[in-house]
Amino acid sequence: MSRLLDKPVRYPNEAYADNQGVGMTSQRTRNRLVERLIFLGVTDEAVLDAIRVTPRHLFIDEALASRAYEDTALPIGYGQTISQPWVVAKMAAWLKATGSIDRVLEIGTGSGYQAAILGLLAKEVYSVERIEPLLIKAKKVIEKLALSQVHIDYADGFWGWPKQAPFDAIISAASPETLPESLIEQLKPGGRLVIPIGGETQKLMGYTRTESGYNEQYLGDVLFVPMLTGLDSRIEKGAL
Repeated sequence: MSRLLDKPVRYPNEAYADNQGVGMTSQRTRNRLVERLIFLGVTDEAVLDAIRVTPRHLFIDEALASRAYEDTALPIGYGQTISQPWVVAKMAAWLKATGSIDRVLEIGTGSGYQAAILGLLAKEVYSVERIEPLLIKAKKVIEKLALSQVHIDYADGFWGWPKQAPFDAIISAASPETLPESLIEQLKPGGRLVIPIGGETQKLMGYTRTESGYNEQYLGDVLFVPMLTGLDSRIEKGAL
């Protein structure tokens, strides 16, 4: 799989090429992150390539830019985090393990980083965020990268996005206590949902919709922010 890093980097558009960074935010640093993900067992070349070209430093505060390509979650304000790259890769790879994914729903836009990764893997991505100032910031970065296939809405994650359903895949960046049946209902038959479930102790679970219900698969122990209900329009001082 390391042959991926021997290939010339091909950016998805000019906006990506223009925002690659230097030093600790350079392409070389992103390549080292991809090497780590390969070492940890990520084998999906499309997922690895999406992470290889996506400028994660644009999705976090400038003060944290030097840590952008560490394989760790980082704070983005409002008690939220940008997900660990390995977790993003693991979840995305599981979603597409049975084939291509055309329409994807993301629960919890957050910084917009995962939505950007998904935007390079699917034809259309629909992402919902309940914290309005995070949504505003994420939209700006998504627009900066010219990802017109990524659509973001201000909504409660428990609702999903019924008007755009059904989806081939759904991914959640927040953990409910129990499985929201409303999300399963927005999947196509054969569609996949990957989501952390639980409170203080969480399990990453994969669900595949069937004609009569769904099958489930345990994917490992994780720690995500909780999935909360309701909308939040607060703006922290100096956040925007």
